[in-house]
Amino acid sequence: MTRVLLTGFEPFDGESANPSWQAVRAAAAEPPAGVEFFAAELPCVYGAARVALRDAIEEVRPEIVVCVGQAGGRPDITVERLAVNVDDARIPDVSGAQPVDEVIVPGGPAAYFSTLPIKACVAAVRAAGLPASVSNTAGTFVCNHVFYALAHLIATELPGIRGGFVHVPYAPEQVLHRAQPSLPVASVAQALREIAVTAATVRTDIRVAEGATH
Repeated sequence: MTRVLLTGFEPFDGESANPSWQAVRAAAAEPPAGVEFFAAELPCVYGAARVALRDAIEEVRPEIVVCVGQAGGRPDITVERLAVNVDDARIPDVSGAQPVDEVIVPGGPAAYFSTLPIKACVAAVRAAGLPASVSNTAGTFVCNHVFYALAHLIATELPGIRGGFVHVPYAPEQVLHRAQPSLPVASVAQALREIAVTAATVRTDIRVAEGATH
């Protein structure tokens, strides 16, 4: 059994729910064969989210970590390629903090690549009949903050773990009064199962074009 830690976030920016945590809970309730799921909810707070992530990793001792966050406005499941070493908040986090142009890890590299087979994960989600793509930016809000913190832990202290970040669209109930794309939480949970199984079974990523022109 491969031990997989899934993390999602608490609601932020005035929302009453966060589909990342809803989907993580749903996925963990019905793990696929061969995978043991553990779920942790992270605060949408700079700094505190890093601490909560590390605590969860120390408690679970996973082989794979998949952090998940909401990306309102995106139409599909996006598997992130890069985490960058900067916090630059367009909106405040839940605590009211709004860092601008601050490094996450002083002296750390400018960026880290995901250690998940990102293109194989995207292919698996599509094969399950769900929309997915590779993303080359996780933004500069708390999602990227957590992604970079995870990647730095893997690079410096926990080389036996593989991990990365997945962004998910709004849930349908969040877009009743605004014209934004959405996906049902159950569909997102299924995508997370596909990603976890792929991460557990694929060591060398597939070589297909999933880049972007801008």
